[in-house]
Amino acid sequence: AGTVIGSDHVAKAAPDGYTLLAGLSTLATNPALIKKMPYDAVRDLAPISQVAQSPNVLVVHPSIPVRSVKELIAFVRARPGQLTFASAGVGTNPHMTFELFRSMAKLDAVHVPYKGSAPAITDLVGGHVAMMSATALTGIPQIRAGRLRGLGVTSAKRSASAPELPTLHEAGVPGYEATQWYGVLAPAATPPEIVKRLHAEIVEILKLPDVKERLAADGAEPVGDTPEAFGKFIRAEIAKWAKVARDAGIQPE
Repeated sequence: AGTVIGSDHVAKAAPDGYTLLAGLSTLATNPALIKKMPYDAVRDLAPISQVAQSPNVLVVHPSIPVRSVKELIAFVRARPGQLTFASAGVGTNPHMTFELFRSMAKLDAVHVPYKGSAPAITDLVGGHVAMMSATALTGIPQIRAGRLRGLGVTSAKRSASAPELPTLHEAGVPGYEATQWYGVLAPAATPPEIVKRLHAEIVEILKLPDVKERLAADGAEPVGDTPEAFGKFIRAEIAKWAKVARDAGIQPE
């Protein structure tokens, strides 16, 4: 259920440090998409640390005659309402990150939601849709294989897993930034000393070479920020994606 069931379970669990949430970007997007949330991500959960971030990649089918973000913007603007973009479903990270791109670049394109990233990528490779903001894990292998053309990454800095791709900010959409992010949270009433201990352990784990290697293999980079910084980040993300949803005309259901 878009991570709602698991998040709600943790929000209502005993605050003893033994029930934790592996939270992700949906903590920030769900409030804009679901009318009756059973928990409040800010009020009911205690952030411990953001663990990792991973960019999405803006990819197009090779039949689309563009080789840069600026060329894609011009190509789509010249064909309002004619081109399609795939996503892993309404409100998913691939959908919302493309909606942010569409809004900032002032593009008129048609959304085609799928039931997950795998069928979306499959249809994009098959040429049934034109473009997508794909996860690094699904998009980069297709770029390497020559089945898709990569134009840029959605993060604020270039990705180590595809350093040749510029950021969208660099490539013609100033100020653009969006990632898939992951972190650890606990029930809101968890004692500060437990949060502090868990944070310290997580930060040490993220320094381990094999952990860094595993994250890099998935196109992700470790973060390990403080509980305060993670909480501030989540609040900013909630406000950001609420605006994107409003601008895209997405109605909470």
